Amino acid sequence: MSTDLQQQLFQAIKSKQPQHISLVDEVAATLDISTDSAYRRIRGEKPLSLEEVATLCTKYALSLDSLLHLQSDGFLFRGEFFMPEEFRYKNYIANYERNMKNISSFQNRKIFFLCKDIPPHHYFGVREIAAFKHFFWMRTFINAPEFLTKKFAIADYPDELFELGKSALHYYNQTDSVELWNMETVNNMLHQIEYYDAMNLFAHEEEKQLIYKRLEQLVLHIEKQADAGFKFNYDDESRKPLSTFQLYYNEVILGDNSVTVTVNDSKMVFIAHNIFNYMATTDVRFCENTYRNMQNLMKKSTLISNVSERERARFFHYLRKRIATGTQTSS
Repeated sequence: MSTDLQQQLFQAIKSKQPQHISLVDEVAATLDISTDSAYRRIRGEKPLSLEEVATLCTKYALSLDSLLHLQSDGFLFRGEFFMPEEFRYKNYIANYERNMKNISSFQNRKIFFLCKDIPPHHYFGVREIAAFKHFFWMRTFINAPEFLTKKFAIADYPDELFELGKSALHYYNQTDSVELWNMETVNNMLHQIEYYDAMNLFAHEEEKQLIYKRLEQLVLHIEKQADAGFKFNYDDESRKPLSTFQLYYNEVILGDNSVTVTVNDSKMVFIAHNIFNYMATTDVRFCENTYRNMQNLMKKSTLISNVSERERARFFHYLRKRIATGTQTSS
């Protein structure tokens, strides 16, 4: 590998690491070499072998095509296959938390969410909603045997999962973000509640009504953040600003739950697949294309955070009305 290309590779790796992480230590650990050997490779004094290039590209999800400026039709993604018999909900939340924590560790960071559904970080902090989503996915999608013989009860939600979810929300709240919502964004959640009501899967009738109430309160919290233009904790009456929050309303385009992240001078895209998993890529062409598409959608949407009070009121009035309709139908 040429010295210039080798330096580009290490620069790409460095841009993906928080500032407090040592590039030398990372390379040494990844290649299982001494720090002195890592220094010589980073300075270009010793060429990387093909095996070492492959190891580094795999570890940091880098596309060699992009580094070589090759115009191929392929894009490099990393991720995992969803296996129902091996699925653990704790691992799903832990992975979400790990990604949020890593993103929040960069000095310059921003996340763009295209929201077909309410993003998980929002309901992670509301125990009743987090409990319902957990039960719904484990019983209805995973078909976990231990969930098939019982009805939903909020008390069954493990404290460990709730605390892990709150940690993911904490790191999300430390990062500036943009979210694109549609009138349909809350509908999946409402359809799930209505389905469980029709199937008589609530152990306690009052808990179904409580979930509707908590969903309405969550939507109100998001509206208050949009009004302020920044995030604050769910139960913080003083509204201490944590990071910026931009909310866009798109009247006609439904999202696909994709996530675009910018950290320092790099970008990463997460694409949902198999409900719980994400494929991730740092491929420059793919990420730039996705980022441009997000910017284009933002231009075709209405910013309803911190401005456009009338549009914001109309949008959230519709969401509350939709929740109220569900409440009345299931009563």
